[in-house]
Amino acid sequence: MLTKSKLIILIYFLLTIAAKTEIVEQIKTIGNNRISSETIKLFSGINLSDDVNENQINNSLKNLYDTNYFKDINITLKDKILLIEVAENPLIEEVIINGVKAKKFKDAIYENIKLKPRTSFNQTILENDKMIISNLLKDQSYYFSKIDILSEELNNNLVKLNINVDLGEKAKIKKISFIGDKIFKDKKLKNIIISEEFKFWKFISGKKYLNENIVEIDKRLLKNFYLNKGYYNVTINSSFAKIINENNFELIFNINANNKVVFGKLNLDLPIDYNLKNFEKINKILDESENKPYSLSNIEKIIKEIEEISTYDEYESTNVIVLEDYAEDVLNLDFKIEETEKKLIRKINIYGNNVTRENVIRNQFIVDEGDFYNEILIKKSINNIKNLNFFKNVTYEIENDETKTSDLIINITVEEKPTGEIAAGAGVGTEGGTFQVNLNENNYLGKGINLSSSLTLSEEVLRGNLTIFNPNYKNSDNSVYFNLQSLETDRLSTFGYKSNKNGFSVSTNFEYLDDLRVGLGTSNYYEKISTDSTASARQQSQKGNYWDTFLNLDFILDKRNQKYQTNDGYLSNYAIDLPIISENFTLINSYDYKYYTELYDENISSFSFFFKSANSLNNKNIKLSERLVIPSSKLRGFESGKVGPKDGSDFIGGNFVSAINFNSTLPKILENNQNLDISMFFDAANIWSVDYNAALDDSQNIRTSLGLAFDWLTPIGPLSFTFSQPITKKSTDVTETFRFNLGTTF
Repeated sequence: MLTKSKLIILIYFLLTIAAKTEIVEQIKTIGNNRISSETIKLFSGINLSDDVNENQINNSLKNLYDTNYFKDINITLKDKILLIEVAENPLIEEVIINGVKAKKFKDAIYENIKLKPRTSFNQTILENDKMIISNLLKDQSYYFSKIDILSEELNNNLVKLNINVDLGEKAKIKKISFIGDKIFKDKKLKNIIISEEFKFWKFISGKKYLNENIVEIDKRLLKNFYLNKGYYNVTINSSFAKIINENNFELIFNINANNKVVFGKLNLDLPIDYNLKNFEKINKILDESENKPYSLSNIEKIIKEIEEISTYDEYESTNVIVLEDYAEDVLNLDFKIEETEKKLIRKINIYGNNVTRENVIRNQFIVDEGDFYNEILIKKSINNIKNLNFFKNVTYEIENDETKTSDLIINITVEEKPTGEIAAGAGVGTEGGTFQVNLNENNYLGKGINLSSSLTLSEEVLRGNLTIFNPNYKNSDNSVYFNLQSLETDRLSTFGYKSNKNGFSVSTNFEYLDDLRVGLGTSNYYEKISTDSTASARQQSQKGNYWDTFLNLDFILDKRNQKYQTNDGYLSNYAIDLPIISENFTLINSYDYKYYTELYDENISSFSFFFKSANSLNNKNIKLSERLVIPSSKLRGFESGKVGPKDGSDFIGGNFVSAINFNSTLPKILENNQNLDISMFFDAANIWSVDYNAALDDSQNIRTSLGLAFDWLTPIGPLSFTFSQPITKKSTDVTETFRFNLGTTF
């Protein structure tokens, strides 16, 4: 209840406010030269006949300052005349960037700063632009840059801006450290992230420089790795760079893995009118996952099946909500599928793609204009665009169509990033040295086409490749590969021949069933085989020129829980090369199977079976270059290529090869050594049948070996070495109890 004194104060206040209002009958502007009076009046927000008070004048001042046209403004209202006095900001005539040579970098600065030619100069915006330029430089790892922006006054209230940039040295990552309850060794974690430590010989790789955007990707990669290992509550508490000395940083990741979590009850909650048969596969996955360690890949598999069902007409407007119930390291999940209000997608707009063609982005959509809005499929479409790896950032927003409120408009904004890369690497080991260089463009001409070339040089092989990969050929959702290859293989010292092979291959690859991919292609090669004087008469008879055309078929069944650091599931690969045009008509079959499991905590064990055959369909002898050898990775303890049938002094290979391998990591041995992994292995292999001389057959001799393998992340690069003990062998086989390989990148 108002007291008498309070009522008097309120009335006095209202009368005071009312006394300060005045009707505007005339508006005058003073001091403006470049900006018209009408423009000033428009931005002031005050019109003739308006009843104006002090608050409205203050708002008018704010509106005019927000235009950035003026450095000083004064507004007075007297005798019904509104007087607006202004002092205009100088107009920027020219902006010059000094100290930056790269055109792309200059263009990025011009594009992002606010102070551009023909805009008004403002000191506050100048400071903001310095910050923008500094952040752009940091994106390129220039953390020690200096920026000085000088304004030069010209006639007619014009200024010229000189942006002087001293880039300084790039910030190098001298050391990468992982602290906290991280569970896994540094060696494994370093293999997961993109950033790498600086070495003086790494003159090509840009990953050795500190970059906040890459560090953020590193954090996501680490988190996904832990999630797939069952650490549902993992936290990457912080990642920060500590300066060690001039231009050098230590990149530190603070990780708390927490306890491993297992799936408890997994339930699918459906609307009562949904057909349960359509969800049988999802329910099967849910049942199989119960009581198993938490895995992000399992969640993604479930979501993928829900997305697939969402494409059915009867489920075109659905959404899924995942309800979590976590207690005592057990996670119960309830996947609740619900129907949403049916709204049409009227239009999909794409912004920011100044390199990538719009059809490349639209090909990633599962929904299209005219479809009903489906939250599940929209998110899947956005993830598809992100997975292209063409963009630094992808965002989207949903808005109502003004012409029809029941319809929606989807606005997608992308930010382009560089998609080309150069890589080089070298290795040295028991089998000799290797050098490789790769050039790769992931988004050639903005068409979404991958163009890559590589050159490989080793003791026996010189190989050059040019590959074109179109992941969505003519909008068919099928991928097409085209490869040009030049290959020289010099095996005069081991097999008595040398081969020069040039040609091309074309292939396609598509998903035929769940987890089953089918590849279909053709390879066409011209080959010249030469032999030396030490070769046998049979071998010398095969020297000459050959043309071969093959039909290539691949069947890949991938049931692994994840493609990197697999610890469960299997991979089965059957390939056949069927001769179409050939002198020898060699039919090549190969089958490779590998099964993964965890025998105990943090252990990864694998069992593999390998078989390959090469036989002529017209009963001729297969070429020397088509003869098979046991891959060195399938039989340790023996020198590569120096096992099996011999013709004189030459190891000639065979028509059949098979191998069985068992490998198991030993995480508890030297577990405190952060850069060393140890595993034990057992290898058994055989090579047999010589089509041109049955007397040379070696089918009765199975080679076996047992040993330890060490993978050590050295300051130079990864070093792998094995100690092997051959158990069974033939007297002519050449054994190798120690093998090593040291590699690095540039």
